Amino acid sequence: MSDGSGSSQKLFQRACKVLPGGVSRNTIFRLPQPFYAVAGAGCYLTDIDGVKRIDFSNNVASLIHGHAFPPIVQAVTEQLNRGTAFGFGTRAEVEYAEYMCGRFSGFDKIRFVNSGSEAVIAAIKVSRAFTLRPKIAKVEGAYHGCYDYAEVSQAAHPGNWGPADQPASTPVCVGTPEGVMRDVVVIPFNDAERAIRILDAQAEQIACVLIDLLPHRLGFIPATVEYVQAIAQWAKRNNALLVFDEVITLRNRFRGNQADYPVKPDLTTMGKMVGGGFPAGAIAGRDEVMKVMDPSQKSVPVPHSGTFSANAMTMTAGRVAMEHFDQSAVDRLNSLGDLARQRIAESIRWADIPACVTGGGSIFRVHLRGTPPHDFRSCYSSGDESRVLGKLVDHLFESGIMLINTCSGILSTPMTEFEIERLGEAMLAGFKAIKPILIESQCKQSVGV
Repeated sequence: MSDGSGSSQKLFQRACKVLPGGVSRNTIFRLPQPFYAVAGAGCYLTDIDGVKRIDFSNNVASLIHGHAFPPIVQAVTEQLNRGTAFGFGTRAEVEYAEYMCGRFSGFDKIRFVNSGSEAVIAAIKVSRAFTLRPKIAKVEGAYHGCYDYAEVSQAAHPGNWGPADQPASTPVCVGTPEGVMRDVVVIPFNDAERAIRILDAQAEQIACVLIDLLPHRLGFIPATVEYVQAIAQWAKRNNALLVFDEVITLRNRFRGNQADYPVKPDLTTMGKMVGGGFPAGAIAGRDEVMKVMDPSQKSVPVPHSGTFSANAMTMTAGRVAMEHFDQSAVDRLNSLGDLARQRIAESIRWADIPACVTGGGSIFRVHLRGTPPHDFRSCYSSGDESRVLGKLVDHLFESGIMLINTCSGILSTPMTEFEIERLGEAMLAGFKAIKPILIESQCKQSVGV
């Protein structure tokens, strides 16, 4: 591993002169400097200092087939020779839309955008236009992208999150208008009784309820069937829309994570893997609802556009990626996900530390506590816990395992049992390495230091 004196340090020094903090996205920032990729192949990523790691991040879930997947490379190379983006529609857009609407139940119509965040923005605007109501409801702590309304409460903490019976609407960015907070109703996760009581109080103002079925910021714990059914019934009863955020979770079943639930959303937002490695997002749902964006109507309540939306490169890559992620690929990857969580759980037992692993499908997350969280507040990490978790993630990086900074992992189809066993071995060594400081930290907390 580099000692920081090599190419990455020099490149970071150059970056700091032209980029705020040396980066264009805060998620890659780390000290003494970020890692810089030079090449990826399959499930391996090589950095500029020549270090090769197994990539369990996959650009935060966007690379379902890992790096440089040959069918995607071939298809986009052919498209590149014909052009990348046009002021016209393309056959690639139509073919991809046909595929997605044929694969996913409830997708009467689909519209492509450039990211999961854009998909959520569109879903919120469509919901407001369809219902003629100003407010949205979302789960406390859940991440839904960078829109002011979508990010309300995602960074709440004990000092500002309010009572459990009435979670507060809190901003992420300094300067967020107070009006934004007033128009976002925050509900607890997996607590139907409290959630319905909160929703009932503002029922006539709520355009939609936005739910992630396996939310990252809440620890990758699944929404219960009872909870989702209760929210869906409430939305139907009160003429509000039900919106599922499947930006990450679409990968977990052939027809999306929503296939595990006996309800259908009015709208679904997607992103990440649907671009096949290119920037992409999509919003899909009932024809009646999606029609508010239809420019052939006399009135167009949501005049939605985007210069690079449905560009030919992304449409080509996305369709190829999804076609190759067929039922057998989904089943195989989910089996590897089960194996990964099993190996991590075994490593926790062998290391004899207070930790647990959560997740589902091809997703996992490690928590440095003996009991899995059940909502945002129980998932919240203290400063000491976050510090120790950071040391674990760093140890894994040094051991050739690349994870998301929350100690979460996202699998890709090139992975085999070999990579999962390597993960288990590295986890065990990492747990043993942090055990002394983890125990010390927990002892301090128990005596109130």
